[in-house]
Amino acid sequence: MAKLGDLAAVLRSKNAGPFQITIDLMFNDVATYERVRDSGALAKETLADLYQVEVDVVRVIPFDRVRAIKITLPRRFASHGSGSAFDRDVYGAQQHGPLVDIEI
Repeated sequence: MAKLGDLAAVLRSKNAGPFQITIDLMFNDVATYERVRDSGALAKETLADLYQVEVDVVRVIPFDRVRAIKITLPRRFASHGSGSAFDRDVYGAQQHGPLVDIEI
């Protein structure tokens, strides 16, 4: 098994508006991309539990043509938005951290 952080060429997060975060995973080759995409490790249920959000608001979107996976989910305190007193990461740039050690 390998960790997602070792397999992805790019693993980053950023704001997707004031109430959502988007996480981008990009891979150098088709075999690695398909391995991660098909592994089940990025199931909505797993991500919802990891980020403490409801399953029905998690989006996992594979883009086969460019060997990338986009994950969109609400901020943990989504009702308050980016920059609120509850927000610990205004730009959403550190939200990919929990994915780095996922075993594939």
